Amino acid sequence: MKENTLSTSVAVIGAGHAGIEAALASARIGVPTVLFTINLDAIGNMPCNPSLGGSAKGHLVFEIDALGGEMGYAADLATIQSRTLNLGKGAAVHSKRVQADRAEYKKIMKRTLEQEKNLRIVQAEIVELKTEPTNQTDIRRVTGVVTHLGEEWSCERVIIATGTFLESQIFVGDKVYYGGPDGMMPSRGLSASLQRAGISLMRFKTGTPARVSRRSINLDVLEVQEGEEEITPYSSRSEELPAEKVNLAPCHVVYTNKDTHRIILDNLGRSAMYSGNISGEGPRYCPSIETKLVRFKDKERHQLFVEPCGLDTDEMYIQGFSTSMPTDVQYEMLRSLAGFENAEIMRYAYAIEYDLAEPTQMLPTLEFKRVSGLYGAGQFNGTSGYEEAAAQGLVAGINAGLSVKGEEPMVLSRSSSYIGMLIDDLVTKGTKEPYRVMTSRSEYRLILRQDNADLRLTDIGYRVGLIGEERYKKFTQKRRDIEAEIKRIESTVIAPTKEVNELLKSLGSSELKTGIKLAELLRRPEITYKAIEKIDTGRPVLPRGVRVSAEVMIKYAGYIKRELSEVEKQKRLEDKKIPEDIDYKSILGLRLEASEKLDKIRPMNIGQASRISGVSPADISVLLIYLTAKR
Repeated sequence: MKENTLSTSVAVIGAGHAGIEAALASARIGVPTVLFTINLDAIGNMPCNPSLGGSAKGHLVFEIDALGGEMGYAADLATIQSRTLNLGKGAAVHSKRVQADRAEYKKIMKRTLEQEKNLRIVQAEIVELKTEPTNQTDIRRVTGVVTHLGEEWSCERVIIATGTFLESQIFVGDKVYYGGPDGMMPSRGLSASLQRAGISLMRFKTGTPARVSRRSINLDVLEVQEGEEEITPYSSRSEELPAEKVNLAPCHVVYTNKDTHRIILDNLGRSAMYSGNISGEGPRYCPSIETKLVRFKDKERHQLFVEPCGLDTDEMYIQGFSTSMPTDVQYEMLRSLAGFENAEIMRYAYAIEYDLAEPTQMLPTLEFKRVSGLYGAGQFNGTSGYEEAAAQGLVAGINAGLSVKGEEPMVLSRSSSYIGMLIDDLVTKGTKEPYRVMTSRSEYRLILRQDNADLRLTDIGYRVGLIGEERYKKFTQKRRDIEAEIKRIESTVIAPTKEVNELLKSLGSSELKTGIKLAELLRRPEITYKAIEKIDTGRPVLPRGVRVSAEVMIKYAGYIKRELSEVEKQKRLEDKKIPEDIDYKSILGLRLEASEKLDKIRPMNIGQASRISGVSPADISVLLIYLTAKR
């Protein structure tokens, strides 16, 4: 065969949410990049729910944007409804979630990729990873990839973002076949190539509910779920828009009932999940409806969300009704719901099982320890969700690009972001099921709010080259505006006038007898920035993002200070680096389990070592004494 001369610096395999961010990041920091996808028409596809954000996931979207990623901006452009979850709770858990027009989102992302300089898109399935040995024992180096057509591309770095496609199988009742999401082809052959290179693989399962024709549902009997009135865009690149231009389609709520539960339980043996056909672990926090009934037998009903897939389609997504039941049972289940008596299925529900890499094989940069130049991102790393995938893709793309340029990698700490927490959990603790980010996983959630994602991460995005000068200038102005507003609030005194006390009384707050700083007033739980607008006469006209951040930072100042103190303590542990060539088995006093776990994970610092399951505080003390003696 004639020798091929195709080459690039970075090759990205897969054009889902992880692959998109990886390819854009690498290209935007000036590195020639090629993005490979099985089907160009499936770029940016949403094979599961047509939404972006949600509890903790919304935080990730804001963080992706703050670093210079694309998901938030595309989501803003494709939004057909916006809501912020958990507004009845503290600011730390407020999470934006949008319904996106599925087709519009794909269109936006494909066009964005096509217009990016330094980036080429190729429709081809990658079936082989080319590597060569290095002068380090058991470590290989990436040299290229091979397509299903026999083309060989030489490259310096490879990012695998294959989603749920690796050796993927579809399950509908007793029907099992090789296939990818949404009727796509699976990826066959790459798994074996990865194993030959020394990568350990696992197998997970996930699933999706049926899509139902809108005209076959009686929406009049369902509970309506409207969008919010005040909307903060995900991206700083987006303009703030009035609700009527954003909330273009309502969602609805329906509930399962006794008949639904009887049908499911009577047919449990016909579900692929319970017939023994599926061996992979499924997601704990987004289980199938049959798993919900088995786990929560005492619940009389389960809430389901009826969500539009777009403005120009009749497809409705039934969130919470994921199943691997046969098609006849799917109809019975659906038609037992109020308003769904005549439901027509457009796409049947299914479960999908796929290969992925065991994530503790990776460094916090998402580069594999045993294969230099190989990075993983998204569901290939064991996560679940578009947002988790995009976040990892962004980090992998940045680090692959920086590595090609010979620059220091970007490693995000747990205290800097949910992205940092997500990656640290994966590479330090691993996962036995599809990992979902949650606010409860973070010990720093009060300082990792969605309103301050730009304050935490935009400096980093600017440093690595993803935030341009004009955008950075706007960001620094916003930061100054927040600081100025906090200073004004802390120095403004409110007098105990009749007007002030009448307002406080109407808000259920105690009246003033003497003057009080506006900041102290705002710290009262029942008082909000907006509610006291009439008595705060010196208030400047500010963008909503500035007002929200200033209010939260004033209200929770004491708690934030305490959390920042904990961050400093942890930082001291993170600053204690561990040599790469350390021999844990030779350290006297270190327990066998600890030495084995440390040897497997190879933590970069004491902070990471302390979070490894099976490594006790006593083991950390022994390790610290050893490192001090070595110095």
